[in-house]
Amino acid sequence: MVKVRPFRNIHYNKDKIDSMEKVITQPYDKIPEELQEKYYKNSHYNYCRLILPREEDRYEAASTSLKKWMEEEILLKDKEPSIYVYYQRFEVLGKKHTRKGFISAVKLHPFEEKVVLPHEKTHKGPKIDRLNMLRATDKNLEPGFMLYSDADGTTIDIFDEIAAKEPDFEAEDEYGVHSRVWRLSDERAIEKVQKVLDGQQVVIADGHHRYETAVTHRDEMREKYPDHTEDHAFNWRMTYMVPVEDSGLVVLPGHRLLLKHDVSSDHLEQIREHFDATEVEIGDAESYLEEHKDKISFVMYDGKKAVGIIIPDLSSLEKFMDNDYSEDYRSLDVVILRDVIFEGIMGAKELAIDETIAYERWLDDAVKRVEEGDATVAFLVNATRPEQVLRTAKNGERMPEKSTDFYPKVNSGFTMMDIGPEEKLL
Repeated sequence: MVKVRPFRNIHYNKDKIDSMEKVITQPYDKIPEELQEKYYKNSHYNYCRLILPREEDRYEAASTSLKKWMEEEILLKDKEPSIYVYYQRFEVLGKKHTRKGFISAVKLHPFEEKVVLPHEKTHKGPKIDRLNMLRATDKNLEPGFMLYSDADGTTIDIFDEIAAKEPDFEAEDEYGVHSRVWRLSDERAIEKVQKVLDGQQVVIADGHHRYETAVTHRDEMREKYPDHTEDHAFNWRMTYMVPVEDSGLVVLPGHRLLLKHDVSSDHLEQIREHFDATEVEIGDAESYLEEHKDKISFVMYDGKKAVGIIIPDLSSLEKFMDNDYSEDYRSLDVVILRDVIFEGIMGAKELAIDETIAYERWLDDAVKRVEEGDATVAFLVNATRPEQVLRTAKNGERMPEKSTDFYPKVNSGFTMMDIGPEEKLL
């Protein structure tokens, strides 16, 4: 099953940069043009210049900057392999949290080997961009994000002990997320962490496409270097690992917006046949969802009225669902919304992102898009729970697209892993 190992981190030399806050970034796919511009102004050594250069040949630009920064010792490579305890302190929806985990090398497995499990369906987007970046740099520039189970809290106890010390790196990003990173090199402590994960299947929380790209790159390297061993770093991927039991593991809802389909009076009548549906004030939508978070519930809003929807009896919905669904899967809010309301009642099938469906993290933004005519109707939902993610993946099932939004994103710029042909893990 899953294997994790320490690696030699490539990190910023704090003696040669103004501050970590000037160089860390959001993940490459969460950097719009205006944020990219800001990052470039922050520092000549901002990490954006490696993960999302604005030069025409971004891969050559990243490779050139990386080599130059290594030569100038802007970036240093640890001599001793470690795992890297990574805590993020943040506030969201009026509550303060600390997410606790660690960054290590995780052995790559194609999904069919059922060691690393996907949890949701993904868009058939191009993966060649990140593959080209791997080829150009021979580095894992950004960590993946996976979930494991640690019901006894063994790993968190280890991490909390080291977290009592001054961090090796820390910074606060533009969203007020405060990150702290500590090296953990003690072999006994690392062995205890490895023992907790021994025999486990792990689940991708974020970065399905990038994981598949890493497997493709691994296969290319294996073919190119047939004498490789398991120890070669290109067989592994730098990954942020968080226990599913961690109280700081926050998942935000992915509110659904239909861009072209209307809810007719006939649709609403059919909804009432299978659900408890009552009109609510749109201003009370958030409290309605919170009040009914232990049930399967939604709020539907078309700009004129809001309807609170609760499912009283799953048995009445069986005709809309595949017989092969597990009990866990058929009770997911997002599955019922897709299979019963969208496809079964409204006939809205094969929805395409940004063409016929869109997703919003914040409830107010979803409501605003409907009221401004950017969407025809919003279906406001509660967040999927982490334990549902784990169960679904282990059942071999994938949630609908955008079923989870793990918050916050993992900052880029604290860790980098060499996966060149000469690099081996100990």
